[in-house]
Amino acid sequence: MKILFIGDIVGKPGRKAVKDGLPDLINKLKIDFVIANGENAAGGFGITQETGEEILSLGVHVLTSGNHIWDKKDALSYITKENRLLRPANYPSDVPGFGSIVMSTAAGDKIAVLNLSGRVFMNQLDCPFQVAQKELSALKKQAKVIIVDFHAEATSEKSAMGYFLDGEVSAVIGTHTHVQTADEKILPKGTAFITDVGMTGPADSVIGVKKEQIIQKFLTQIPVRFETAKGESVLSCVALEINSKTGMATSIQRLHLTFA
Repeated sequence: MKILFIGDIVGKPGRKAVKDGLPDLINKLKIDFVIANGENAAGGFGITQETGEEILSLGVHVLTSGNHIWDKKDALSYITKENRLLRPANYPSDVPGFGSIVMSTAAGDKIAVLNLSGRVFMNQLDCPFQVAQKELSALKKQAKVIIVDFHAEATSEKSAMGYFLDGEVSAVIGTHTHVQTADEKILPKGTAFITDVGMTGPADSVIGVKKEQIIQKFLTQIPVRFETAKGESVLSCVALEINSKTGMATSIQRLHLTFA
């Protein structure tokens, strides 16, 4: 089974990169299932029903998210009626939406997707390690293949989660920093891992934002209204090959494509 995981989609440039690049990736790599982090899909911050439906219509099967999931008011109502949009499972239990989903590929294979948020330099949610254990006890009864989006800031926390879940899930894919790391690997017990899959959005930017605005903020420490940059876009993703019988990964390929 082949799965594509697309890194944090930022604004219109990110959505355009998915539109331009995803069909070819699906055909060339013979992808069975597509996951994308969409928490910054609407104007660079948050997600709306309109942007979510646009991305899902392009061939993405599940949208994950993170700390920016609530940045647009529309997300509160959208997430209650679209179970393919996840929020981190370690939010309080009465928060709208769900942290995991089980779906089927066209061939009938079951895939579970679990979304978690880190706590180092992030919002202090429930322990992602303990929540992962709880969620997996239920998900393992439904699917062999389990993909985890760990939306976290600290590389140490992401690495720890990878080893914590090694042999328990098919892949632990880091998101949030918007900078693709070059440490993709198969861990000793068969779980694919990368610290951060990277960003899908404007190339000439600082993590998706107009670079002049970011520089001005660093120079002055005065609050600046951030805007999504324009120009060429990048599509950052990883292609995973999973043994559908064991649920363990056999390969992980890092990809970073540019579109005009």
